[in-house]
Amino acid sequence: MAAPKTLARIAGSLYLLVAVFTVFAGVVNTRLVEPGNAAATADNIRASVALFRIGFLSELVGAVCFLLTAMVLYRLLKHVSRAAAAAMVTVVAVSVAIQSLNLLNQSAGLMAATGQGPTGAFGPVGSDRLAMLFVDMYHDGYLIAQTYFGLWLLPLGYLVAKSGYFPKVLGVLLVIGCLGHLTDVFARLLAPGFGAAVSPWAMTPAAVAELAFIAWLLVKAVRVPVPEARIPGAVPAA
Repeated sequence: MAAPKTLARIAGSLYLLVAVFTVFAGVVNTRLVEPGNAAATADNIRASVALFRIGFLSELVGAVCFLLTAMVLYRLLKHVSRAAAAAMVTVVAVSVAIQSLNLLNQSAGLMAATGQGPTGAFGPVGSDRLAMLFVDMYHDGYLIAQTYFGLWLLPLGYLVAKSGYFPKVLGVLLVIGCLGHLTDVFARLLAPGFGAAVSPWAMTPAAVAELAFIAWLLVKAVRVPVPEARIPGAVPAA
C-alpha cells in the first residue's frame, strides 16, 4: 500500500493538472466568445479552430485528472470516514459526468460555426446564431457542473480537518470555498449581470483554499505523528 506522503503528492500533482488544464480551457473560451454577439463569436471560432480544439481537449483532460484526484484522496482519507470519502468521490463523479457531456455543446458550436454537417443548411447567419446557442448552452452546463465542483469541497474540508494530516484551518478554508462556488453559480444563474460582478469576490476564497491545499499536498504532503520518545528504564504509568 502506498504511503500517505506518496498518495498526498500524487493527489497534489493531479489537482495541479486540473487547475492548469481547466484554467487554460477557460482562457481559450474567454478569448474566443463574445457574449451576445453571434457573428463575432463564430468568426473567432473559425479563425482559431485549432485553438478551440485544444481548449476542448484541455478541459476533457482536466476532467479526467479531477476524477483521479478524488480517487487518490479517497485512499488517503478514507480512514477518517468512509461515508464522507465516498460522498466526496460521488460528487466529483457527477461533476465530471456533467462536464464531459457538456463538452458536446462545445463540439456542436464548432460544427455550427464552421458550417459542418447539417448545420450548413441554416446559411451563414443561421449557422452563426446556432453556434452562439450552443456556446450559451455550454456556459450554463458548465455552471451546473460547477455546482458539484463546489460541493465536493464540503466533504473534503471535513476529511482534511479531521484527518490530522493537515492544519484544521485548511479544512475550514475548503468549506468556505464550497460556499464561494455555490454563491457564484446561483448569482450567475439568477441574475447574470449581478453574478458577473460578484463572481471575483465569491471565487477568491475558493481559489485561495484550493491553491493552499495543492501547495500543502505538494510541499508538506501530510503531517505524520512523531512517536513520543521513551526514557530508558522509565516505568509506564499505571
